[in-house]
Amino acid sequence: MEKENGNLKYNEIWIAQRADPYVLKAPSGCYYFTASVPAYDSVVLRRADTLAGLVDAEEIVVWRKHESGPMSLHVWAPEIHYLFGKWYIYFAAGDKDDIWEIRPYVLECQGPDPMKDEWVELGKMQRAKDDDFSFEAFSLDATIFEHRGICYCVWAEKTGVGKQISNLYIAQMETANKLKTVQVLLTTPDYDWERYGFWVNEGPAVIKRNGKIFLTYSASDTGIYYCMGMLSVDEDADLLDPRMWKKERYPVLQTDYEKGVYGPGHNSFTVDEEGNDIVVFHARTEKEITGNPLYNPNRHAMLMRLRWGEDGKPVFRFE
Repeated sequence: MEKENGNLKYNEIWIAQRADPYVLKAPSGCYYFTASVPAYDSVVLRRADTLAGLVDAEEIVVWRKHESGPMSLHVWAPEIHYLFGKWYIYFAAGDKDDIWEIRPYVLECQGPDPMKDEWVELGKMQRAKDDDFSFEAFSLDATIFEHRGICYCVWAEKTGVGKQISNLYIAQMETANKLKTVQVLLTTPDYDWERYGFWVNEGPAVIKRNGKIFLTYSASDTGIYYCMGMLSVDEDADLLDPRMWKKERYPVLQTDYEKGVYGPGHNSFTVDEEGNDIVVFHARTEKEITGNPLYNPNRHAMLMRLRWGEDGKPVFRFE
């Protein structure tokens, strides 16, 4: 394990029992943190001037689940973004009367301060006019990124009959809560390491460096076989052409038994105060999991210093 940068911890528990962590460094320089909470019942938010400061920063609840109907259970993987001149939070939620009716939803902040101003519901993410499929089945983990003035949404959605498969899709956005283009399939779980427990690609995250766009994602079930894969595309390519994207044959980050880090995944990217690239991810610190891995609370937010190889690709390594 590694400790650097004062009280900032790398490759060990940073913020306990916060799965699917998302960190955004705002233009003002402050950091926002959100994540899934163990009860899966609310969307929380923290703010601090430093990454280390997020550990003890006040955590506020900006939204709570409904008592019934849509958005009443399984509140998962929130992300905060500043788009189209406003703050938005994207998250997934289910229905207590149909617990796997998971869909992506959007909150909009009514002022410039996400910690103090009111958040209102915009409802479920909306598909494009000619798209009959997006967000109609189990779908979650929507992330947003901007490239050359265009906003793109990447999300996970299940397809198939019987034991369904979770794929990743991409589309351009028309507004903060509506797609402009029909979904395009980016990746499906082709390899053995993406198929432990369930056939899963989910949790996309984007970083742009060295003339490339790198998209990481998570695979397999939420136990010790959970791991991270990666796609990449040239920054000049058509991002909606799946042939332009290259998928890595092997996971870029997985359980390290020697280091005692199990099931790393569902990451986001940020930078520290010096501008160094940082991977924010969750992982477990115990090999044996008590109960259903999905409901075990011990997925903890961690940090990793992201390195870059001579080939221009990111290097994910427990140091």
